Amino acid sequence: MVVPCGCIEKMIKVKGLFKDLDEFSLRDINLDVNGGEYFVILGPTGAGKTILLETIAGIYHPERGRIFIQRRDITNILPQERNIGMVYQDYMLFPHLTVQENVCFGLRKKEFFKEKIKKIISLFGISHLLSRYPNTLSGGEKQRVAIARALMAEPEVLLLDEPLSALDVQTAERFREELKKIHSTVKTTTIHVTHSFEEAFFLGDRIALMNKGRIVQVGEPKEVFQKPNSEFTAGFLGVENLFQGELSVNNGIAEVNINGIKIVSATPKSGSRYLSIRPENILVSRERIESSARNSFRGRIENIREMGAIMKITVNIGIPFVVILTRQSFEDLSLTEG
Repeated sequence: MVVPCGCIEKMIKVKGLFKDLDEFSLRDINLDVNGGEYFVILGPTGAGKTILLETIAGIYHPERGRIFIQRRDITNILPQERNIGMVYQDYMLFPHLTVQENVCFGLRKKEFFKEKIKKIISLFGISHLLSRYPNTLSGGEKQRVAIARALMAEPEVLLLDEPLSALDVQTAERFREELKKIHSTVKTTTIHVTHSFEEAFFLGDRIALMNKGRIVQVGEPKEVFQKPNSEFTAGFLGVENLFQGELSVNNGIAEVNINGIKIVSATPKSGSRYLSIRPENILVSRERIESSARNSFRGRIENIREMGAIMKITVNIGIPFVVILTRQSFEDLSLTEG
């Protein structure tokens, strides 16, 4: 798509949205989502993420504000006239219909074998499931069918409400990879709601952090995670030691190069990656530790913070690492700044 004047085409624009639902309300929501973007709305339970999706979809109508899709005002039109696909975390498949009938629901019979249907079925890897019923499918299979059904109608926008939350950890990780591949193929503008940092960071071109019915920060994942703009954002994300580097695999060993510092990783992949190491998983010693651990570095303590029963220190090894120690360990090591 060629956009004049170097501008990015806005697929979705939400302006001054307000929706009152008795004890909860969306308040002054302003949001722009670019065409073809995978946009993630991240926030704690009760932040209003699903209500925002449902308002965009037309299930709720706002008291104030406007919603636009490609400059078309859809604020007060019926959901079926918005050309939006929505998938909930519980799939909402029709139990009495086969997979093929679910995927093709709403299409005329003569359209069943059109080329686009074959492509969707192939893309989602569900050709072997077409004659089965939803109650015989795994969680991951149900979710693939639900998203395939939503995309069959060729919506301008796809809304995903916690699509991975009902899946076990391993299935969720695999499906996360599948979602990224599918989006890179179909390029449908997507808004994905989640409370998972991993999903937001892995999938989002940009993310919006939401709390108590408001959007509190919007940006690329790295920007939001590394530069929180409020106490809530910093507290909610709780992310320390987050770095971007180049991952390479040599002789079966994967290393992330971060500004010249090489850290061995268990991830056997190559390319630009983000690395996060939890502060409590780092050991500190005044002497070099002889062990099988590959990641051992010499550094200098730049900062020490007392936090009740624990101590938070920053050690610079060429990049700054935050480390958490018990107060007893800190005192046993006799650590000081410098």
